[in-house]
Amino acid sequence: MGPLQPLTPPPGLGLTLRPYQCEGLAWLQALRSQALAGILADDMGLGKTAQALAHVWTEHQAGRLDRPALVVAPASLLANWQAEVRRVTPGLRLLVLQGPRRAADYAALPAHDIVLTSYPLLWRDAMALQRQPWHLVILDEAQMVKNAGSRTASAARRLNARHRLALTGTPLENHLGELWAQFHFLLPGFLGDARQFQRVWRSPIEKNGETARAELLARRVRPFILRRSKDQVATELPPMTEQTIRLRLDGPQRALYESVRLACDKTVRQLIDAMTRHSDTPGLQLSVLDALLKLRQVCCDPRLVKGGAPATAQPDAPAHQPPNLPLDGASAKLDWLRATLPQLAAEGRRVIVFSQFTEWLRLLMPELDALHLPWLALTGDTPTDQRGDLVAHFQTGTVSVLLASLKAGGTGLNLTAADSVVLLDPWWNPAVEAQAAARAHRIGQTRPVWVARLVAEGSIEERMLALQARKAQLAQAVLGGGVADSQAVARFSADELTGLLAPLGEG
Repeated sequence: MGPLQPLTPPPGLGLTLRPYQCEGLAWLQALRSQALAGILADDMGLGKTAQALAHVWTEHQAGRLDRPALVVAPASLLANWQAEVRRVTPGLRLLVLQGPRRAADYAALPAHDIVLTSYPLLWRDAMALQRQPWHLVILDEAQMVKNAGSRTASAARRLNARHRLALTGTPLENHLGELWAQFHFLLPGFLGDARQFQRVWRSPIEKNGETARAELLARRVRPFILRRSKDQVATELPPMTEQTIRLRLDGPQRALYESVRLACDKTVRQLIDAMTRHSDTPGLQLSVLDALLKLRQVCCDPRLVKGGAPATAQPDAPAHQPPNLPLDGASAKLDWLRATLPQLAAEGRRVIVFSQFTEWLRLLMPELDALHLPWLALTGDTPTDQRGDLVAHFQTGTVSVLLASLKAGGTGLNLTAADSVVLLDPWWNPAVEAQAAARAHRIGQTRPVWVARLVAEGSIEERMLALQARKAQLAQAVLGGGVADSQAVARFSADELTGLLAPLGEG
């Protein structure tokens, strides 16, 4: 499309765009003018929502918004989008589709400029949404359609829209198939069908480590992905310091970890043997995932582990069952939280504590009460219509700690009242953790941000960090214009699977 000049939005926008956001607006307008689609993939916290709304407002003021624009977002972000529409584009007629009586609003769709709905409702309301012609469809957190065969992705593709746009800071989280799924929505056929993409791109890059092929794919998709980092365009942001804190497992927690590891060793060996024979092993794979989950739970808090077996692994017992050791809550991470959170609160800091285990967050609630630390919780159990008020309450700065699940609180929210982020347990891909940290380190933050990643020393969690680095290199090779080392983009081997389950301190 050639070099783009920053585009000043028409009057009536409720905020002043930064120069890079004006360039983003120009890019969106250029795509629209050529009937193309793309992914706005700026770093988390750089204002993708504002740029998208400026694009909608520009269309409105140019007289092209003769049909409504549809925004599909995670349910947890609907309140945030509603507030942003009112703040950034107060001149747009807004309709939010949610709640059990939303069908009464279907007839009013054409009378609005912008309509908000959530991913779960996209397929539930598929017939009504597909009957309505749209000027523009925007998928926020577009990695939600990374499974092209899902009901949600299928419903999104069937929408009748002139233009399509995806917003995500993480267009590639785990594998290249996710990128293909998003382009399948945006520009069907551009990367071939799923089978062609697997043969031409994914297998050579992920299995064989062909860096030249990764470069070719990067060049092919680059015109349709706009990605800027905070270091490039938001140099005024205060620094973010990341620290990995390794904690030693001792006593009953250490014994439980080793017992669980031994109990699942048989399952892992069966899987490796089946993989060697190229067998279809979905059941064994699920067993291994279950075993890995239990090890990760032990690293957090022994009380998370369910089930029982003898204290040492029994040959005839199911390999994934944990031993019957006392689950008294002895936890290295819990001890760290008890010592650290009061200190942070005394310094006037506000902390977001993230975990993927909602049950562990519930176990932390009485601990915070005992420490006399005021807290809020944002998880999948938090009603959607209460999440906006909860975030606004935390943003007032009167609460010391926000407990948040990675799924509910890790994407799209503005939590700049916090200047400290604690990641209680590592996740398999680094993009999810980066999303979580970006809740605090984003435009509007005025204080340095400290991110602490808690890792059980020598455990599966430390080995997960090495796997995270590989996925980051794959994303950099395809999205960032860099070239990943050929060994770094190859598929994980059976040896690595065994390494994940090595004894504490080995590997």
